[in-house]
Amino acid sequence: MPNKIKVLIIDDSALVRKLLTEILAEDSSIDVVGTAQDPFIAREKIKRLNPDVLTLDVEMPKMDGITFLRNLMRLRPMPVVMVSSLTQSGADVTLQALEIGAVDFVSKPVADIAHQLKTYGDELIEKIKAAAGARVKSYQGKTVTTLHVDKKHTADVILNKSTRHHFTTTEAIVAIGASTGGTEAIKEVLIRLPADTPGIVITQHIPGNFSTAFANRMNGVSALNVCEARDGQQILPGHAYIAPGDKHLLVKANGARYHCKLCDGPPVNRHKPSVDVLFRSVAQSAGSNSVGILLTGMGDDGARGLKELQETGTTTIAQDEKTSVVWGMPGAAVKLEAADYILPLQQVASKIVALTEHERRFGT
Repeated sequence: MPNKIKVLIIDDSALVRKLLTEILAEDSSIDVVGTAQDPFIAREKIKRLNPDVLTLDVEMPKMDGITFLRNLMRLRPMPVVMVSSLTQSGADVTLQALEIGAVDFVSKPVADIAHQLKTYGDELIEKIKAAAGARVKSYQGKTVTTLHVDKKHTADVILNKSTRHHFTTTEAIVAIGASTGGTEAIKEVLIRLPADTPGIVITQHIPGNFSTAFANRMNGVSALNVCEARDGQQILPGHAYIAPGDKHLLVKANGARYHCKLCDGPPVNRHKPSVDVLFRSVAQSAGSNSVGILLTGMGDDGARGLKELQETGTTTIAQDEKTSVVWGMPGAAVKLEAADYILPLQQVASKIVALTEHERRFGT
């Protein structure tokens, strides 16, 4: 019988500690070995109990979660799942935690915690299991991350697979999908791209309250203009469009131009937004005029979509196992033989530049 995943819960709320313990106890593969109400107690229990995964609250007495996380990832790197409030300030702090090295996060409701927190039970358990197998690195000024879920549908519920358009433009478009570890992986790609890169559309699994903060954060570090996608927005060179955390992002051809289309349909592969939905729409609207990229992430969302892109003549890229926080999504694509290139994260941007060189030099 495989060893159980040992979890230490760190939260200043006795109620939250109790609820998280009860939720995780429902899974036979997880063992909550202890709880701590502040980072100083947690530090001693980490030494004594040697947990596999931590859950960590952001706001705590004596030392805030970010300071504790920074020290932890520098001195004893280990998988951490943040427990964050669904607020704007919570989103900013959580993205900072993912940058430092947290693997993922779950949302803590701001009201009716006893009832609402239990609705996140399946998500929390899934993320604890993914975190236990994640690759974490010591904190050296930057690092790694995230997210979401429901009932499993395919992209057929949003976009019929048989639909295929005649491509009337040679304008290039780049489509990127990611999940766990993706916020930092996407950043590593965007910061290496020149300002004249063809338009980029991005689906990252992330809650609705967090996607605006994520887009703003990417805009601040990239030469590209990065924004949260709006329905009907034209996709322009030098711009990147990130799917809102509560809607699917599709690409639609309108004459010789591409536009963003937002869809409020059901989750696909238990995700909304879904990478499979984005990739299928790009396959139908842009075909071989696109580049498809699948980065680190839990599960298999995007793998079939990358294959559909490849079948249109699109060049496809999957992040390699060594540099992925979780090699679920890109690994699934590799198993489907959907990736033309399997690359370390640090080489993805240069490959995009090489593949779209004609568009950058000559335009459309």
